[in-house]
Amino acid sequence: MKTGAMKTSSARHRPLFHVLVLGIGFVVGGFMTHFSRRFLPTGAVKEFLTTGVTFQAGPLPIDLIILKFALGPLAVDVSLLSLLGVLIAYLIARSLF
Repeated sequence: MKTGAMKTSSARHRPLFHVLVLGIGFVVGGFMTHFSRRFLPTGAVKEFLTTGVTFQAGPLPIDLIILKFALGPLAVDVSLLSLLGVLIAYLIARSLF
């Protein structure tokens, strides 16, 4: 009975855990991508590791009658190194928890 109770308790926190790991992974991967774009010599390896696909949305105007503002443009640059950062963050978080 205790194992079942523990599963439901940990299952409740799973989505937050995954979102947190994804966010940390993209930040670490973004740092690795930026570092590689700056310091790796020009060549095939640099192109392969740092070429990314950018998803962009916005600007999104929001009108709340007394407050008007716009969000964006918001962009996410996904490269091989950013995906590697997500994988590393997930493996570290899984081993810790």
